[in-house]
Amino acid sequence: MKRWLFIVLCLGIVGGLAFSPQALATPKTVAVLTPYLASVTTNEMIQAFVNFAQQEGWEVTVIDTKGDFGALANRWEDVIAQKVDAIVMGMGDPNQFKKQIDMANKAGIPVLGGDAGYIEGMVCNVTSNNYVLSAQITSYLFDKLGGGGKIVKLYHSAHPGVQKREVVFDAIVRNTPGIEVVAEHWVQVPGPIEDARQAMQNILLAHPDIDAVWAAWDEPAIGAALAIKEAGRENEIIVTGIDGNQQALEMIRDSSPIIATVKQDFVEIARILVETMKKVFAGEEVSEKILYASSPLITRENVEQFLSH
Repeated sequence: MKRWLFIVLCLGIVGGLAFSPQALATPKTVAVLTPYLASVTTNEMIQAFVNFAQQEGWEVTVIDTKGDFGALANRWEDVIAQKVDAIVMGMGDPNQFKKQIDMANKAGIPVLGGDAGYIEGMVCNVTSNNYVLSAQITSYLFDKLGGGGKIVKLYHSAHPGVQKREVVFDAIVRNTPGIEVVAEHWVQVPGPIEDARQAMQNILLAHPDIDAVWAAWDEPAIGAALAIKEAGRENEIIVTGIDGNQQALEMIRDSSPIIATVKQDFVEIARILVETMKKVFAGEEVSEKILYASSPLITRENVEQFLSH
C-alpha cells in the first residue's frame, strides 16, 4: 500500500510540474532590431541581452541590417506583423522609425531602446548618460593638452548617443579658447576602424601639426591610433575614445596613442533592459523613461582592473 501511495504521489508531483500553468505558458517572443551589429559594443550589449532573456525562457530574434536603415524600417514592420511580444531597438535613432513605433503601439507591442534614443511611444531607453560620458573624456583630454592644442574630431551624428557626445564636446570647445578643431570626419558605419584609419592618414598629411584626436567612440579612436602609429607619430599625438571596448583598453595599456576612454557597461544596460521588460510583461508601469548604467573613466593608471584576463 505504501509503495503504491509513493508512486501516486510521485506521479502527482511530476504531473503537476508537467501541466503547471508556467510549463504550459507560451514563451515570450522578443525581436531585437539594429543596424549596427558589426560594432563591437553593440554586439556585446545585444549578446548579453540575449543571454539574460534566454534565462527568462524568452525566444529572441536578432535582426541586423548592416547599416541599411531602409531595410530596418521594413524589418520593423515584419516583426510587428508577426505579433512579437516586445521589440528592442539596439542602438540607432528612433526618430527615423516614428511610423513603425506608432504601428507597434497600435498592435499592443511595447518598444524599448538599448543605448538608443527615446521618443514618445517607447516604454524607455536604457543607456549611459552620453552627456556625462563626453564631459568626462573631453575634460580629461583638454587637461592633458594644458587647455590648448589642435584637435581632430571623429563623429557619427546618426547615432543619438554619439550626437549627444558631440553636443558636449562642441560646447566645451567653444568655452576653451586655446583649443582649435582643425579637421572633422563623419565616420562610416559599418567599418568604422578602417574608415577612421584611412581618414586619419589624409588628415595627418593635411594637418601635420595636430596634437590630439577626439573620437566619439572607441572604434574610430582605434583607427586613428593605427594611422598615427603607421606615420611614426605615436609619441606626438594623443587620442581618446568612449565605450571601453577590450581592444581600446589593450591599446591604452600598451602605451599606444589612445590614452583614455570612458566605459559604457553594456552588460549592465542589457540586464536593466531585461528587468524592465519583465515589469512590462507583468503589467507594471515603467515611470522612468531614460534609465542609466554607470560609466567610469579609464586611463593608463587604472586600465588593468577593466581588462578581461
